[in-house]
Amino acid sequence: MSKKKVSALKVAATYIGTIVGAGFATGQEILQFFTRFGLMGLAGILVTTIMFILFGYIVMDLGKKLGARSHVEIIRHSSSRIMGTIIDSLITFFLFGSFTAMIAGTGALFTQQFNLPRLIGNILMAVLTAVTVLTGINGVINSISFVVPFLLTAVIGTSLFSISVSPPDFTSSSALFAENRIISNWFLSSVLYVSYNIILSVAVLGPLGSEAKDKEAVKKGAILGGLGLGLGSVMIYLALSGSISEIANLEVPMIYVAGRISYPVQLAYAVVLIAEIYTTAVGSLYGFASRITDIQKFSLNSIIIVAVSTIAALLASQFGFSNLVKYLYPLVGYGGIVLLICFIHTRFNGKISAKFKGKM
Repeated sequence: MSKKKVSALKVAATYIGTIVGAGFATGQEILQFFTRFGLMGLAGILVTTIMFILFGYIVMDLGKKLGARSHVEIIRHSSSRIMGTIIDSLITFFLFGSFTAMIAGTGALFTQQFNLPRLIGNILMAVLTAVTVLTGINGVINSISFVVPFLLTAVIGTSLFSISVSPPDFTSSSALFAENRIISNWFLSSVLYVSYNIILSVAVLGPLGSEAKDKEAVKKGAILGGLGLGLGSVMIYLALSGSISEIANLEVPMIYVAGRISYPVQLAYAVVLIAEIYTTAVGSLYGFASRITDIQKFSLNSIIIVAVSTIAALLASQFGFSNLVKYLYPLVGYGGIVLLICFIHTRFNGKISAKFKGKM
């Protein structure tokens, strides 16, 4: 990104790209956080759309005011020293968790789409991501922006076809799902969904806001990004609701939906999905490793950190993709609620201190 030259559309595309990954594009997140609640899941998506616009703007605007180079400046400014350390640790942990989920998602996709052992998909994504991070990730943001339009087109097109063939059923959804006490109602589920996603995206959104063309680009980017996420979520929700009895227990439900159109469409959706998983995996591993060592410098230390992190994530991914989405994401979301409260307090109850600015 050229300094101070990022347009509103670029901001929006990058924002969407930091949120959509294996969980979103596969349909697993929408299934676990919204579809399971039937008609009230739609209300939940409306709540998340508004929250994505609000918090996306707050984080990017704060990043611009602080001239943020990473999420650290934003976290330290928005909270106390102790709380900042805790939240920073939580973000670092979830970056690792996100990388793990991307590996698991690839394995699930390989099994469901290609009838191959999930371990093949796990290893392929793990190695590809590690190699990319070690050889430099210049252009990753451009890659994300490039993939996003194809992903949204694939999601919306596939969903529209599914809706036309199988109209949504809002009555029988909840009965098909096992009880999940971590997300017991639709409103809490909506808040947790935004919370854990903001925790992951703040590592990108802060610096992105700093490099935005102007404040208007930040505002429009947050609005367009939030609306894009909302539209994609609604489309997936409606598509899944029309096939709920068939996809309730699938790891990658949207692949099943795409397959109802034709095999070539299903294959194309799988390719776009793998590309999106890859960009998210690279960003997650890079963000995690960069908090531990300077991976800009190709050294033995950086190789060891990336290798050990990748092996650990590969092992953790065997827990299963749907289980990671079902249990890990909501738990991180609870911790992220503290971060959202800190952002609201910072936005409406304080200005950027001259003392803090002097440290930038």
